[in-house]
Amino acid sequence: MIHGTRNYRLPKFYVKVIVITAVLFLLVVLQSLLKDSQPFSRNAFYQRNGEHISETVFKDGVLGNFEPEEKPKKEGPGEYGIAVQLGPDEVKQGSDCVKEWGFNQCASEKISMHREIPDTRPLECKYWHYPTDLPLKASVVIAFHNEMPSTLLRTVHSVIDRSPQHLLEEVVLVDDNSDREQLKKELETYIEQFKGKVRLIRQAEREGLIRTRTNGAKNSKGDVVIFLDAHCEVGYNWLPPLLAPIAKDRSTMTVPIIDGIDADNFKIEPVYQGKKMFAGIFEWGLLYKETEISEREASRHEHYSEPYRSPTHAGGLFAIHRGYFEELGWYDEGLEIWGGEQYELSFKVWQCGGQLLWVPCSHVGHIYKRRSSVHPDVLPEKLVKKGSLVHLNHRRVAETWMDEYKEYLYIREPLMKDVDYGDISKQKALREKLKCKSFKWFMENIAYDVVKDFPILPPNKHFGELRSVGDEPTCFDTGGGFPVKLKVSGCHGWGGNQFFRLNTKGQLGHGERCVFVDHENRLETRDCPKGRVDGPWDLQSDHLFKHKDKGLCAERNKKSELWLKPCDASKKEQLWEFKEIHPS
Repeated sequence: MIHGTRNYRLPKFYVKVIVITAVLFLLVVLQSLLKDSQPFSRNAFYQRNGEHISETVFKDGVLGNFEPEEKPKKEGPGEYGIAVQLGPDEVKQGSDCVKEWGFNQCASEKISMHREIPDTRPLECKYWHYPTDLPLKASVVIAFHNEMPSTLLRTVHSVIDRSPQHLLEEVVLVDDNSDREQLKKELETYIEQFKGKVRLIRQAEREGLIRTRTNGAKNSKGDVVIFLDAHCEVGYNWLPPLLAPIAKDRSTMTVPIIDGIDADNFKIEPVYQGKKMFAGIFEWGLLYKETEISEREASRHEHYSEPYRSPTHAGGLFAIHRGYFEELGWYDEGLEIWGGEQYELSFKVWQCGGQLLWVPCSHVGHIYKRRSSVHPDVLPEKLVKKGSLVHLNHRRVAETWMDEYKEYLYIREPLMKDVDYGDISKQKALREKLKCKSFKWFMENIAYDVVKDFPILPPNKHFGELRSVGDEPTCFDTGGGFPVKLKVSGCHGWGGNQFFRLNTKGQLGHGERCVFVDHENRLETRDCPKGRVDGPWDLQSDHLFKHKDKGLCAERNKKSELWLKPCDASKKEQLWEFKEIHPS
């Protein structure tokens, strides 16, 4: 028996579900199309691997979605970054506080942990709208060693107070073996109020800033690590602008703009104002410098407040994806204490396919700490034996990343070649593994502004002590100050204030300074002129040290002063020679 075919009908309930689902889908598609049709900045940034995330858009006149609400006016010492005034009886005590901590503790302790600060950002920054669904959370890592408690804790409170909590994973305090009692049990008790949002890690021995930061990053839980010094106050809406570019590209490192906090009175002032933007560069001794961004870089952006490319940064404050930082080998583990780490990371990021962006809409106030005369920073004996740790660090960076350009570092700092910089095979292998570009590429495509201010250096003709000819020689000496009139003093062979170099184009240099003559023809040191590597000096075969432009020669007088006088090879006061030295 053959049965006929029966028509099947869905129950009414399922029909309703399908219709409602279809309608909702159409509504979502329509909303997306309407959103995409709205005007937005051509710098709207955020697609990664073809996956749509969210956009950061500039809406002129429309207050940004992360902008803080206006608060009632506050009164109190230091509020809104105004200088703290000490009474007559407190001034002497304040001076003693600076000697103790490197800051004015007396002024700091008058200021609320939650003080309001001035908004130092460019005006445009109020109108940027950042993704509300940023897929990143930040760990803020703060390394410290014998830090003044009030500045350390104000740093922590500013981060907690001014960060969207859904974007802040934690604050990680890493103690580099402090020995001040105020930083022990008292600190542990204080941070209990944050209920786990603030963690404290103790190191069993002194590691230095560089390794301490690496330890903090390795022990952090967030997607992004943000490093701050222990004497900062973050600005309004500081965090989303740092995270947004990293959400677009995890190989992006972002750097906030640093405002100055006065170490004596805690006044906050912007270092830069207006629409001019600056980038980090370096001179050939690897001293950090800044220069106004080029038209070439500015033309890449529609708004002056957009993040922009910079060859390097000051070193203390920046954000980086934790996984990317790990892929880059963290910091070079052979770098000691402090110095040169910003170049190591900047060069590594740029040459190995990443980018470094300064972020005008993220501002952080920072105190430039003085040395404590009561509690000097004592290094472990094993490090003291290594000599200049900055030279060690700079040489490791140069030998790993700078290729043939490292020779200009050694022209600028001839004694650096004497430094034992250890084993860099691991760093070389990392560079090979990551297929990193050459330093020449970096100089031509990213750091092209360096040679405008600091041209390629010609070779040195002489370096060492510039000393008098005779049985009891005296040497050119800066006396360690600046600016300074040059004198002569007994030659000590240690370099330092008696170390000079004369290049093949006649420039007589001492560190980043050059030797000139004043309007009375007395020798003095001043900043070398930007964009020039030439000079008027010549050490002649008859031992006269001649200023070729003036036709006069250097002569020491009975007061040990150095002046230009008519050249006379018969006067012993005008006879000079270079002695190459290599202090151990």
